[in-house]
Amino acid sequence: MSSIGLGSYLGQMDEPTDRAYVASVKAAVRGGINLIDTSLNYRHQRSELNIGEALADLFGSGEFRRGEVVVCTKAGYLVPGALPRDGVDPADIAGRMHCMSPAFLRDQLSRSLANLRLDCVDVFYLHNPETQLQHGVSPAEFYRRIETAFRTLEDEAAAGRIRYYGTATWSGYRTPEDQGGLSLDRMLEAAEHAAGPHHRFRFIQLPLNLAMLEGVDASRRAAQSGLTAIASASILQTRLASGLPEQIQANLPGLTTDAQRAIQFARCAPGITAALVGMSNPAHVAENLQVGMVPPAPLTAWFRPAQ
Repeated sequence: MSSIGLGSYLGQMDEPTDRAYVASVKAAVRGGINLIDTSLNYRHQRSELNIGEALADLFGSGEFRRGEVVVCTKAGYLVPGALPRDGVDPADIAGRMHCMSPAFLRDQLSRSLANLRLDCVDVFYLHNPETQLQHGVSPAEFYRRIETAFRTLEDEAAAGRIRYYGTATWSGYRTPEDQGGLSLDRMLEAAEHAAGPHHRFRFIQLPLNLAMLEGVDASRRAAQSGLTAIASASILQTRLASGLPEQIQANLPGLTTDAQRAIQFARCAPGITAALVGMSNPAHVAENLQVGMVPPAPLTAWFRPAQ
């Protein structure tokens, strides 16, 4: 898996952006980026559809094989135009926006597979599950729902529709558990209850960048537990793409732009396997690819020792 991944969260819901995403995915894969991250709710399914079109062209031409690209998507939020035909039990919905029930997850996975034109996704994330804790679901009920969701995803893995699953979070692993955050240990416990020691809960995703360092303990803990930790928001939705202090520039040598330096920091943070960067423009793909030409930065001195 490449240490830089293509993210697909931002962008207008229009045809010019669609075309730019298709071109960006092709440029990224051709340039050596083989980690692609999306979600059913990104741009109301358009990001998945664009990625599906690009991958179909790359695979159909024989230029690349399916096994050479790691494709990840997510489910959890209610998406306009993508609700199960039989509806969703209101009791399973948190905050009128988030659901993890088995029927809902199976439906969302089917839609994602159709959008992506794939028979299987490599990683299927529960999308910001901490949303449920933030909208009144008790911790006991929350982890019961997590275990039920994990059992569902184990079944989907056994059926060949996913390879692994995980949790993609925003605040979950950066917030203390007593303040509505997630416990990685309890997540692992739920996975073992669902499927024993050979469970397929193998990934976490969390923001980790120059401005958001709170998740480093979770990324370290994930690595120690045999999980793959993926950093999101590497340039914090362009806010870290310019204006970095000179001291940071000096300590991340070999790069020419602040966006590249921010990506370098995120991909080299403790416990992180890869850093995601939104790429809806082929020019940005070309700029980001240059980071992969620079050796990883030793960031040990930037962080306090692991506890």
